[in-house]
Amino acid sequence: MSLDGLRLGFALTASSCTFEKVLPIMSELKGKGVQITPVFSRNAATMDTRFGQASHWLKEVKEITGTEIILDITGAEPIGPQAMLDLLLIAPCTGNTLSKLAQGITDDPVLMAAKAQLRNNRPVLIAIATNDGLGSNALNLAYLLNAKNIFFVPFGQDDPLNKHNSLVAHMEMIPKAIEKAIKKEQIQPVLLSYQKS
Repeated sequence: MSLDGLRLGFALTASSCTFEKVLPIMSELKGKGVQITPVFSRNAATMDTRFGQASHWLKEVKEITGTEIILDITGAEPIGPQAMLDLLLIAPCTGNTLSKLAQGITDDPVLMAAKAQLRNNRPVLIAIATNDGLGSNALNLAYLLNAKNIFFVPFGQDDPLNKHNSLVAHMEMIPKAIEKAIKKEQIQPVLLSYQKS
């Protein structure tokens, strides 16, 4: 299926350890003719971590997309009334963002983008990356798995022996998950294990 011309919101939240896996996917989608509107959560846009400085990631995303990044709530709000996107992808989606989305909290650019997209009855695709997906966030995950117009990139326990509750999406499956989500279908299976060598 061709993704050429797809209007995609690509939202990043502050699971900085997965940015190196996500940005090549962004570049791949751009190469397929996808029109990308990037959105950063407040934390992703401002927090420097051992995985890189926020300014580095902002620069990388701007270079890949050639588009200004939405960095505040007022910038994300027009996604709704202007029907700007065919699909909103949140990759990576932290447990913090996941829990707020499940509870209807809109205090961040990514959450506003999701709210704006959902008000138009349009799909939101989540690529989870959280250390508490099978812990305190399991309830929120279960709620969103059953929510209208919300879909998931297949995910699994990335390190079950050392991080018992951690769940991370298989980021390489984002393009295939997009193809399904734009048709309002959940790619299957949702649960995929990580094979350790």
